[in-house]
Amino acid sequence: MRRAPVHAAGITAFSVGRDDPKTLQDFLARMLCVSRRTAKAVIDGRDVWVNRSSVWMARHILKTGDRVELPSRTAAAASKQSPSHGGAVIAAREDAPGRHIRVLWQDESYLACDKPSGVLSCDDARSAEAILREQEKLPALEAVHRLDRDTTGVLLFAKNHAAFLAAVEMFKTHRVSKTYHAVVFGEVKFPRTTIDAPLDGERAVSKAVRLASGEDASFLAVKIETGRTNQIRRHLASIRHPVIGDRVFGKKSANDPRLMRVPRQMLHASTIELKNPVNPKNTIKVHAPLPADFRKALVLFGMGAKK
Repeated sequence: MRRAPVHAAGITAFSVGRDDPKTLQDFLARMLCVSRRTAKAVIDGRDVWVNRSSVWMARHILKTGDRVELPSRTAAAASKQSPSHGGAVIAAREDAPGRHIRVLWQDESYLACDKPSGVLSCDDARSAEAILREQEKLPALEAVHRLDRDTTGVLLFAKNHAAFLAAVEMFKTHRVSKTYHAVVFGEVKFPRTTIDAPLDGERAVSKAVRLASGEDASFLAVKIETGRTNQIRRHLASIRHPVIGDRVFGKKSANDPRLMRVPRQMLHASTIELKNPVNPKNTIKVHAPLPADFRKALVLFGMGAKK
């Protein structure tokens, strides 16, 4: 018989009973009344915690008495999925993108959008690139650079291939200024920090400015001089201040239950600035405001004003 879950502070929790399924995937499927495929999608989203440790293996073996927790918004979104629908994978995040992406700026050669979390930059039928091609009636649109699936903020596109090649060359030669905002674990002691540490055998430099901090978390502005894969997330983790919500490079255990309430890595591409690659007399400068989930995280860790 399915037991009612325990809800507390945005977390849905289940206790594993003696007769419950012992693989995490099967257990969640039963508890949430969803298909195994939907249960796996929830686990793949790295939103599931077992005994306060992040677990993303569908075949993880549970023991009687284990406590399985996930954000209530994820549990609710998954439970809306009817098993009779063939287990189609749903988006289990509260800000899952629809078919519209906000355009922040554009001219005859380029377009900049405010990329939401949960969507790839390109190379996918539901990517920002694909959505904008249809939305803006620009079939030749190409993403000039990339943001991680769960990183939000300014993403630049070229409207034709010549503009794309010109912009990519500027990115390759580091003639682009990019500022990110991040909420990180722990109190950052120094007002300014430079991380000059190679990644994948290549030079990588990140410069962080502390905007606010407390005992448990800090709010940073980060500029990168290079653009290595996952550079900010890896660099901040290397100085023991991983991005909160980062399930790959961040904390794998949650002694602080607030960590389980953060839906994604709190990393936002706030500003991009560069000379217009096809018209160097003009400068492209685009800003994306902090999204709602980021502002909620600041409030959660005592660094933002409640509204």
